[in-house]
Formats: sequence, structure tokens, C-alpha cells
Amino acid sequence: MNKAIEVVIIGGSYAGMSAAMALGRSLREVLVIDNGQPCNRQTPHSHNFLTRDGATPAFIASVAKEQVLEYPTVHWLDETVSRVEETDDGLLVYTSDGLQFHTKKLLLATGVKDELLSIPGFAVCWGISVLHCPYCHGYEVRNETLAVLSNGEMAMEFVQLIRQWSSRIQLLTNGNPMLTQQQLAQLEKACIPVKSSPVKEILHKDGYLYQVQFEDGSLIPLKALFSRVPFSQSPLVQQLGLSLNDHGYITVTPFQQTSLTNVFAAGDCTTPMRSVSTAVAQGTMAGAAINKFLLEW
Repeated sequence: MNKAIEVVIIGGSYAGMSAAMALGRSLREVLVIDNGQPCNRQTPHSHNFLTRDGATPAFIASVAKEQVLEYPTVHWLDETVSRVEETDDGLLVYTSDGLQFHTKKLLLATGVKDELLSIPGFAVCWGISVLHCPYCHGYEVRNETLAVLSNGEMAMEFVQLIRQWSSRIQLLTNGNPMLTQQQLAQLEKACIPVKSSPVKEILHKDGYLYQVQFEDGSLIPLKALFSRVPFSQSPLVQQLGLSLNDHGYITVTPFQQTSLTNVFAAGDCTTPMRSVSTAVAQGTMAGAAINKFLLEW
């Protein structure tokens, strides 16, 4: 890195690498800093990405990294960013090992951290048989016995969605149902049982669940469980004071620019559409936009 870094990308997954490729092809000096902890690291297969349907996320990432680093102006650092400071002419990026980089533009491709439920077995099965996205995983469990672990309005929305992949669904509210009589009547009419006993444990083998055990002692066999969990942003988001939308995602323009002029964001940290294809598209847009802003007089 004998030239000044023009763009630092924090996060070397799909959005980050896509942006790095666009910038590398634009002859920009780019540094990608990645700590090797993608949120989909447990997921055995990735879907809905043309030419790579069914490939492992790790394989897609490894091919992407190999191709991106073919561009001589793109550099990679296995590290964790500890803080970022604004300066008069850009930003200072500090790593946990004490390294410091000055950059004109910054791209956050940091994803989100899923706040997994404390139910035994939940974390081990996450991304394997406890699933968040039917578009990513629904086809593989089509027509199987499924359940949705949710409550209230979110439960109704999620159950309605999962019905496209299987008619054998039940709703697990993990406690007293926060549903109206009208909603309960809708579920009954659709032949969707509601189980209100708290979930005690998810029984599985190597992350593939086969039964859910409840506090009342009952058991139900399942092929997969769909659930949406809270998430948190990288601490850098709060530190930089970036604007978030009502759902907790970083607010960005169509060019992936955040509320700070020199900071951009792409990927899971900006959208609930958590897929490889969405991240790649946003990364490409971010890379092209950053190059355009760097060209301005």
C-alpha cells in the first residue's frame, strides 16, 4: 500500500467485495478490512444468486475474494476496526491492533448481529434449520412440517408468508398469544394450530432440528422452524451518529450514501432483504457512487 488509501471498506463479505471490485476496476486505491465473522457463517447453502445457486456462502466468498484481489489497487487486511473519526478532509480508521488509515471515503458493509434467542439449540440450528428467510431456504423445506416461532402482528405476517411453501404449519407463540380474536379465527380457518406453551428446547442433530420440546412436556416433530430475531448494528454506526430508519437499518440514499457525506453503507446493515444478490447489487452501486463522488471537482 504505497499509495494513499482513497476508500476503506469495513466488511469483506458480498457487499464489501462487490464494492471493492467496482472501485478496483475504477483504479481506486482501496483497503478492505474484515474480521472473518460473516453473519451467515453457519448457513450450509446459499440460494437465489444466479450461477451460484446452492453453493456454500464460504465458497462464494472465497471466489469473490480471489477475483477482487486480482486488481492491484485493492488491498485486504484481516483485522477489526475499533473506531472511526471524521477529519477535515476525510476519515481516520483505527484497528484493534493500533493501525491507523486515513481515507477520503468509507463504506460500511458490516452486516448486522443477530440477537439469538436463549432457547437451547436455537443458536446451533440458526441458519441451518432455524431459518429467517423463506426466499433463501423455503424451497428446501417445501411441503414439510414447519413452524413459525413468533407472536403478535409479526406472527400473522410471517405465517401468511410461510404458507406459500407448505400447508403443514403451526404457530408457536412461546407464551400467551398476543393475537386478537379475529386473528385467532383466521388461523383456525386456515387450519394453522397455535401452540402457546413456552419452548423449552430445540432438539437437533448437528444443527438439523427434528423436534421441539415445550415447557408443558409436549413434543412436536418439525423439519424446520422459521423465526425472526432482533439485531444490532456495528458499534461504529452509533459512534458515527448515522441516521437509522424506524426498523433499525442505516438510512441510505439510492447511491448508498448515509447521513454523513463521506460515509456509505451497503448490505444487511441497510435492508431487511438479506441475500447475497441484494448485497452484491448494493455493493456495486456503492462502489460506482463512491467513484463518482471522488471525481467531483
